[in-house]
Amino acid sequence: MKKDTVAFEQVVSRGCGMDVHKEIVVVTIQGKGIKTMTKSFHTYTSSLVKLRDWLVKHKVTHIAMESTGVYWKPVYNVLGDDFEVLLVNARHVKNVPGHKTDKKDSRWLCKLLLSGLLKGSYIPDRQIRELRDLTRYRVKLVQMVGAEKNRFQRILEDANIKLSVVLSDTFCKTGVKMLGVIVNQKEYDPKQLLSMVHGRVKANRKDIQEALKGYVTDHHRLMLQLIWGNMQRLETTLQEVDAAIEDAIEPMGIELDLLQQIPGVGRNGAIGIIAEIGVDMEQFPDQKHLASWAGMCPGSNQSAGKNKSGRITYGNKYLRSTLVELGWAASRTKDTYYGQKFKSMVGRRGKKKTIIALGHKILIACYHIIKDKVDYKELGPGYLNNFRRDKLVAYYKKQLENLGEQTIQVV
Repeated sequence: MKKDTVAFEQVVSRGCGMDVHKEIVVVTIQGKGIKTMTKSFHTYTSSLVKLRDWLVKHKVTHIAMESTGVYWKPVYNVLGDDFEVLLVNARHVKNVPGHKTDKKDSRWLCKLLLSGLLKGSYIPDRQIRELRDLTRYRVKLVQMVGAEKNRFQRILEDANIKLSVVLSDTFCKTGVKMLGVIVNQKEYDPKQLLSMVHGRVKANRKDIQEALKGYVTDHHRLMLQLIWGNMQRLETTLQEVDAAIEDAIEPMGIELDLLQQIPGVGRNGAIGIIAEIGVDMEQFPDQKHLASWAGMCPGSNQSAGKNKSGRITYGNKYLRSTLVELGWAASRTKDTYYGQKFKSMVGRRGKKKTIIALGHKILIACYHIIKDKVDYKELGPGYLNNFRRDKLVAYYKKQLENLGEQTIQVV
């Protein structure tokens, strides 16, 4: 047998395996009618264009590469329009230990590709990818604002300003007005700040006045001014990102309105779901594949006939965190299936596992709503009781019999 002869059942006629790094891309092409070749290219745009032309010259149709950080994205942007690109999980294509080099990795990927043993990851279209960048950046901005508020609160406590004691939220409308005066004025009168109090608050006016009397040094005021300014800049950036998200989500208005019908799913939650899974459900064979991809269902781990830990699998961490947040919101809804499901499970499974289960059910509902473009159908809180009616009747009959026997024994 010749060295370059393909010695396995070939599914793809001509393919390419890529080992992608920050600075270089190691490429191997193989298939019918071409000689197996391995080359290295820089990741500069001009070099990637040469790579594209080289692949076109040899009539390569499929490309396989590992999802290594963010380094695969510029390669995909250059090659995605001319070839069918399979982005594969690095854990699924590990080579034999002790024989690992960049060239061998690219050849191994090419071999798996030609034999049809690779399964590509979901890569949304450019519109969804851009929306995803905005929503993920928004999450980071919200976290940064929260961190700055915590820092600001610690400086207030150090200066012995006890607004957190008398206000339910230090950064409410009334609190922001007071904090603006405290930050910008070196000398302020707590009595004058009382005129800014409107609506219901936790404490009376005397306690509020006492809470505003602090020991504020120049260092405290400097730190408060710096953090306050950074918070305002972050809030401005957050508003700009929100405006960009509204423009990007406009073409998906139908799906956005339908998803908001799910209990616990607000506008931001619906946008977050669309940004991660898109609106084309043909990418997922069924709802089970979507749940597995999102990391919202337990994995299979069986050995010697014993089932071991079935914790949820690794998946899309951004989507999973969104679904967990929506699960908490759905668990607090009244007269809904999700609210009743939380009550029925939390005693047996605990809060964390129950919330994962609710997030899983929300994701399944999203799959069918987006795929079929249908309204959400509320099952109601009595659905579980109707579903388990026979078991409940048998259970309570047994409980009554046990109570009757205990009563006879007592008598």
